Amino acid sequence: MALDTWLAFFVASWLISLSPGAGAISCMAAGMRYGYARAFWNIVGLQVGILFVLAIVALGLGAIIAASTAMFTAIKWLGAAYLVWLGVQQWRAPASPVRDGDADDDSQGSPGRLVLRGFLVNASNPKGIVFMLAVLPQFIDPLAPQFPQYAICGATLLFTDLVVMSGYTGLAARVLAMLREPHHVRWVNRTFGGMFVAAGAVLATFRRA
Repeated sequence: MALDTWLAFFVASWLISLSPGAGAISCMAAGMRYGYARAFWNIVGLQVGILFVLAIVALGLGAIIAASTAMFTAIKWLGAAYLVWLGVQQWRAPASPVRDGDADDDSQGSPGRLVLRGFLVNASNPKGIVFMLAVLPQFIDPLAPQFPQYAICGATLLFTDLVVMSGYTGLAARVLAMLREPHHVRWVNRTFGGMFVAAGAVLATFRRA
């Protein structure tokens, strides 16, 4: 991959990662509820989800999904339903103050659950697949070996997304120290719950170009 092509993709990766979406909401909600150290597992899951979407696009399966009405609709509604479910769980979360490291009693806050949560947020989003199908091929030279190019693009996107999602999570986790009153925590839980539901509603309206 030529240096100028990579630099262009590097800039595009920052724009992709910084654009608000379900991943950012997931990071902020997890950071607020569990603190950065625990919520980092959610970030790991998001990166695994990105790799999954990249693999689908690289293998050509993304084009099949985008072209198949049944597959596209099924993934879209599954993704929307999952975001709404996350919203309900966040809305109903305990209104007690949370501190870093004291989420051990919360079954939803185990590392495995948070990795799965982050993975499903990205992997069940057909917008991500369609977006990658539209953007990624512009930076891939069809006459050069494909795997090294996809590997470089994947590593670049993972780096930028890891930095951005860590920023979202860390910023939200800093608010933990200010959440002393149960009604503050309840307000935050319901705010993020509503944001998850709104993200699910937006995804449900998404249509193929």
